[in-house]
Amino acid sequence: MQAMEVAHAVAGVVAKHCTDVVMSPGSRNSPLAYALLARRDITVHMRIDERSAAFTALGLARVQRRHVAVVMTSGTAVANAYPALIEAHMSHTPLAVVSADRPERLVGTGASQTIWQQGIFAGYAETQQVTSVEEAEAVSFAAGQVHVNVALDTPLVPEALPEQVGSPRRVGPGVLAGVDALARSGADGEGAGAVDIDLTRDTLVIAGDEAWDVPGLEHVPTIAEPTAPTPFHQVHPLAARFFAQSRVAISHDGGDFAASTKPDQVVVVGHPTLHRDVMALLADPDIEVIGISRTETFTGQPDKRGSRVNATGQPTDTWIKVCEAAGEVGADTVRQALADKEFGFTGLHVAAAVCDTLAVGDTVVLGSSNPVRDASFVGMPFDGVDTYSARGAAGIDGTVSQAVGVALAAQALRPDEIRAPRTVALMGDLTFLHDINGLLIGPDEPRPGNLTIVVANDDGGGIFEALEPGSEPVRDVFERVFGTPHGVVVEKQALAYGANYRRAETLAELNEVLLELEAQPDGITVVEAVTTRETRRALAQRLAK
Repeated sequence: MQAMEVAHAVAGVVAKHCTDVVMSPGSRNSPLAYALLARRDITVHMRIDERSAAFTALGLARVQRRHVAVVMTSGTAVANAYPALIEAHMSHTPLAVVSADRPERLVGTGASQTIWQQGIFAGYAETQQVTSVEEAEAVSFAAGQVHVNVALDTPLVPEALPEQVGSPRRVGPGVLAGVDALARSGADGEGAGAVDIDLTRDTLVIAGDEAWDVPGLEHVPTIAEPTAPTPFHQVHPLAARFFAQSRVAISHDGGDFAASTKPDQVVVVGHPTLHRDVMALLADPDIEVIGISRTETFTGQPDKRGSRVNATGQPTDTWIKVCEAAGEVGADTVRQALADKEFGFTGLHVAAAVCDTLAVGDTVVLGSSNPVRDASFVGMPFDGVDTYSARGAAGIDGTVSQAVGVALAAQALRPDEIRAPRTVALMGDLTFLHDINGLLIGPDEPRPGNLTIVVANDDGGGIFEALEPGSEPVRDVFERVFGTPHGVVVEKQALAYGANYRRAETLAELNEVLLELEAQPDGITVVEAVTTRETRRALAQRLAK
């Protein structure tokens, strides 16, 4: 039976590279389903929605740092994996799409559930076409993103369930091999891929997603995004406005002084994207920009590029003092704004509650849009807290599914703990509703044992309040086109999907709920924080000052 033979060969290759597979039901992929379920060395997660399945796989892969496969039937089911594959490509996260396909003789004939699947992910993953056992055995998982398209002919169902193969295994997180970008591009000579940096010059590091602890830069003041490692000299992102000016008056340790605050050079590590004022430093003609990346992607147009540094000298005491003072002003500004009752209960308050109740060993998933920025404003990154956010393409899609995948992977890596390790996801209401199908988990499927999803619900698109569309001259169409109120009752949605539900209408209530859930986790709990976006523009203006 050729279809089953091919499917078993594909499953064998998948098992060499993946411990987890997320699969959606279908007829054409039934041989793959039987073959994968027969393997004791693979954990299969079933999801009805292929789009959710792909993002769940992406969440698993972010934590595991190795390929996770998503498997689906033919036709438009395959196209549903495209958004997750794009995010995987942009964030350099390994992900494999294994799609079932009709035999090539049926493509273009109008056959049911038949589309052109070969090359469907052009630019993000090259299709490896499989029509035989030999082609299946030659499939490569070397690339970061993989598309294996398996053409299967009838009969698709075996006469009996196949025998179990393989042995259960526990595998720790993989290691994503870094790429020495300059060496790869053909730089010659000793030190190719390294950039010489004199740290006696006033130097600021901007660390974004995919950043790592770069040897030689440990003691350089750093503006770090939430998914970056926690720096020794952490500088608040609001301080970027100081660094854009040549000379600023600053109060520090009870004294006032004027200082030169514009850095001579900025070192960009990884892929920063969050704050406009921070990114503006990269376009300042008076600042030399040095890009450090382990991939071929460099943010902006750096003057120098490399994958490591040859650092000499140390930051001066004066420069460190300037950065500390500027950072303290930024942090104090946020906390003072949070204490001002005129702003009410906003998404920034929700982020503060989430961050203030985190503990070492927790895992955090931050939705794109306001939540990841708000978390940055209230002090993240934190030591001992693993933080994930979709910063590759920075879309809001698939966030609930990714949070589920992250939580599943986190608890699988720590199976001997008395209770599942805690995962907290913070997202806005539009992000939550966009991917609420991520909560659709069958009764027989592995489930997160300790996942809290905090939804900052301001009934619409709060991020636009502080952006140009929220300004007065164009305000008349704002509510319909950008605010997009929905009026959804989150409690009914959460309960319909089998999640627990809690509600908070004040900062004190939210802190209380989060502390209760930390002490007594209960599977998946959706916490709705009922917030306002009417004051977000004024709040943003306060922070900007």
